[in-house]
Amino acid sequence: MTSISHAANNQLSDIHYQFDFERFLEHLVDVTLRFTADIDAPNLWLPAWIPGSYLMREFARNITAVHYEVVDCPIGKKQSVDSKAVDNDAKPNRHRAQKIDKHTWQLPQARAGQTISVYYEVYCYDLSVRTAYVDQQRLYGNFTSLALAVNGQEQSPVQVSLMVPEAFFVDKKKEQVLLACGLKATNLQSDERDLYDERDLYSVQADSYHELIDYPFEIAIQEKFDFIIQDSQHQTLSHQFFLAGKHNANMGRLQQDLTQICQTYLNWLGAAPFDDYTFMTYASGQDYGGLEHINSTSLITPRRDLPRINEPAVPSSDYQRFLGLCSHEYFHAWWVKTVRPDVMLEVDLRREAFTPLLWVFEGFTSYIDDFMLQASGVIDKVSYLKLLAEQINRYYQTPGRAQQSVAESSFDAWIKLYRNDENTGNAGISYYNKGALVALCLDLTLLEKSAGRYRLFDVVKGFYEQARQNESKRIGISSADMGTVIGQFMPVAEWQEFERRYINGVEELPIEKLLAANGIQFYTNNKETADKHVPWGMRCTETPAGIKINRVTRGSAAAKAGLSAHDVIIAIDGIKADNKQLALFNDASHDIECHLFRRDELMMVKVLPRVLNDNTHAKNSLEKVFPHSVSLRFLRADLENDLGHSNTEENWLNVMQIYND
Repeated sequence: MTSISHAANNQLSDIHYQFDFERFLEHLVDVTLRFTADIDAPNLWLPAWIPGSYLMREFARNITAVHYEVVDCPIGKKQSVDSKAVDNDAKPNRHRAQKIDKHTWQLPQARAGQTISVYYEVYCYDLSVRTAYVDQQRLYGNFTSLALAVNGQEQSPVQVSLMVPEAFFVDKKKEQVLLACGLKATNLQSDERDLYDERDLYSVQADSYHELIDYPFEIAIQEKFDFIIQDSQHQTLSHQFFLAGKHNANMGRLQQDLTQICQTYLNWLGAAPFDDYTFMTYASGQDYGGLEHINSTSLITPRRDLPRINEPAVPSSDYQRFLGLCSHEYFHAWWVKTVRPDVMLEVDLRREAFTPLLWVFEGFTSYIDDFMLQASGVIDKVSYLKLLAEQINRYYQTPGRAQQSVAESSFDAWIKLYRNDENTGNAGISYYNKGALVALCLDLTLLEKSAGRYRLFDVVKGFYEQARQNESKRIGISSADMGTVIGQFMPVAEWQEFERRYINGVEELPIEKLLAANGIQFYTNNKETADKHVPWGMRCTETPAGIKINRVTRGSAAAKAGLSAHDVIIAIDGIKADNKQLALFNDASHDIECHLFRRDELMMVKVLPRVLNDNTHAKNSLEKVFPHSVSLRFLRADLENDLGHSNTEENWLNVMQIYND
């Protein structure tokens, strides 16, 4: 495991990056990269995607021209920095790098053995957790977006300087401006600061480029708390939580709940792949997301999802969502960063890494994240069943589950998951959503086939123990490896049948049957979903111009009438279209005239609302959208409040009792 101790200022590194944030008001970062070339005409490259988010994001698009020069000052010696892109073309000793593909620059004038300084700027104005964002409030970045790699020298040690101008601290209490990062940082000594023109400088180092890009950073006004947990050997692991952005969060409550959740993971898994862990969170208006790293996670959340001062004992649904996000990304330190798909063990971030196993890594995690909220006691079992019901409803209301298997969904992540359109729900399924429910079914099947002895958590722990015994402390797994390990806990033939039907195939998951065998009953609400969510099989939004159609379900009344996504219905049965007017004719048994605009052209269609779904062109009846909303309830009142673990029914929601016994 890599040391994350303080960087020594006098220690020389083979590659040195300086990130100067002086132009933060323009959302620009000026970068100086210094290295000794090991070949003539070396190449520099930037990742096209970031691990954990499977889309070619083409980070190089935010870099303008790259310039370079041969310098006399050896690496590790102090030198004033002047990396402004506007000055580069006026300097006679500087050369313009030649771009040879979309994310690679060549330095033709550089020779092996020479010390090279490279200068470029990066535009940073993406609020997501995947890239970089710079303004007068915060300096945030992933090095996959900021740091050009020296081709062939990615394993060399690197030192990083984050240079923050005094102007950034204006109107801020300096002691409240904190650096959050999984790597520990040190400030430059005061007698060295004059060299950098009154700029504060944080210094961090990493063993290699590939290690560096696993550590995002944030410099901003942040609140912070610490907590510790213990592994099975009673070793303490320190944790930090940073929160930036405007908020009124109950930090004490958050500390209490996160401590319980993290400790529950350690109780189950016994050990962690890190010595300490950092939660980095930014509170915004509507943005939501998270990205995992080996000893940290970067999160962005609507501020309403944070706990209130008077947060009830059972967390609100909004706060549960944030806790689920924390739980999800925290578990990824084991289940993605340590145990990962084999194709991502030594991955080239310039090319896609196709795998059918994202349902395993994101799906298992999407099941376990909420499960561990109740296992830790942070939410009760009734609240957990509500969260599970939400997953089930998303699955049942996605007709594309009949078209695409969860393994195919995983493989196609690069071209489908992050590129939703109006046909997504008809043609495919999310490996997060269905993967979570496959994980649920596999968990309950393992319990059933092993007479309550084994479950999904044993499979995960089995893989993690393999990783701990490996010299690199991580492993990559394949579909065959899944069968080998699962075969230790249930008959191999049973697993192969499960895989054929529900993972590589599109058969309906046996959710209702398996839950019933574990004391959980399905209840349905036919009216709510039919009336409020999919009238005529449409997903739509009321606007001042009329009803805008967002999505049309294949085989529905709207589809058969010729209504399409992006149409704006302006009149229904001769009356101005709105949600109330639509509801009046939701279940009509005769043709209804609809006037609409498609683009700028006026059209009229006739809708027969009571038309049955036509499955002539469907693979099977799964293409039908369930016309109801599912909720889950305990069959026995005693299961709700005081589950034991004497049989399969009572084992399911008590994972920690199994591992503590």
